[in-house]
Amino acid sequence: MVQPLLTIAAGGTGGHMFPAQALAEEMLNRGWRVKLSTDPRGARYTSGFPDAVEIEVVQSGTFARGGILAKLAVPFQLFSGAMAAKKSMRADRPDVVAGFGGYPAIPAMVAAGWLKIPRIIHEQNGVLGRVNKKFAKSVNVVACSIWPTILPAGAHAVHVGNPVRGVVRERAGANYISPGDWPMSILSIGGSQGARILSQTMPQAVALLPEKLRGNLRVVQQAREEDVETTMAAFANAGVTAEVSPFFDDIPERIAEAQLVVSRAGASSVADISVIGRPSILIPLAIAMDDHQTANARGLSGVDAAILIPEHELTPETLANCITSVLQEPDGALKMATAALNAGKPNAATELADLVQNLAHKG
Repeated sequence: MVQPLLTIAAGGTGGHMFPAQALAEEMLNRGWRVKLSTDPRGARYTSGFPDAVEIEVVQSGTFARGGILAKLAVPFQLFSGAMAAKKSMRADRPDVVAGFGGYPAIPAMVAAGWLKIPRIIHEQNGVLGRVNKKFAKSVNVVACSIWPTILPAGAHAVHVGNPVRGVVRERAGANYISPGDWPMSILSIGGSQGARILSQTMPQAVALLPEKLRGNLRVVQQAREEDVETTMAAFANAGVTAEVSPFFDDIPERIAEAQLVVSRAGASSVADISVIGRPSILIPLAIAMDDHQTANARGLSGVDAAILIPEHELTPETLANCITSVLQEPDGALKMATAALNAGKPNAATELADLVQNLAHKG
């Protein structure tokens, strides 16, 4: 029996690639073949994908970077990538093509449209990204993480949640140890764009905490590579043990160990926090397109699972007060953890995979 084939089109950031990886894992478990179509930048995020996923690197481009000449070249790069994707799909026709956003997804999504292959897009954020917005009305279905998501008229949408990787699902609902007079952990993560302000503000905020609380703390802090040494020194001056690194490859485990997570409100971070079930302080990235991180954060702050601090209101004093309010109220922290868990959708990958299979049968 011929195995059905899913081509996943994604790239650019972990926010696109992590849910794509989750779907790939689920489809492989169902006996499908899976290909990932991405560009050279997206290919850097593929180390976590199962070995069975075939990686196809196509030409792409973005209007978000570079000068005038670079931007003028983008349409030609995308067309070249789409032609290459079309050739590949003619040789090995997918049953469904699933797009996860980002400019690297464009070539495969365009080629699938030319060849009339069933298409689905998944939107991780509460606001459609530029690329997904372009395809929303022409694809068979838009799978949304946040509900409601603002969509163009005529788009057919379904709420599935944001698929999380197997390493996250393994820790879904992990037992939460409430704060108390014992060693506690805070995880502070910011992503490549958002790490600097957190790595600068967290040590100052921790220094303002009550001495007894500060003495029980261990901080795991993400920081840009050039900020690691100064951040470590700042925590040392505050008298707090801290592990500082530009990247942690075991974030799900770190979330599970934490009494509190301080984070940007990227879609994957919010999904991981809710599926594992931890209290959080969320600081949406102010420059995020259409303020989509605030929409993401409200999914948890709206059910009292998180404290939302707009970036323009973030000060060491504000952050210290919020940390104190969580870690000195164990019953409240437990309620936040439970509310986060109730808001999570650990089966999002399963629901998205069901949509893919239904499309294949209709196609």
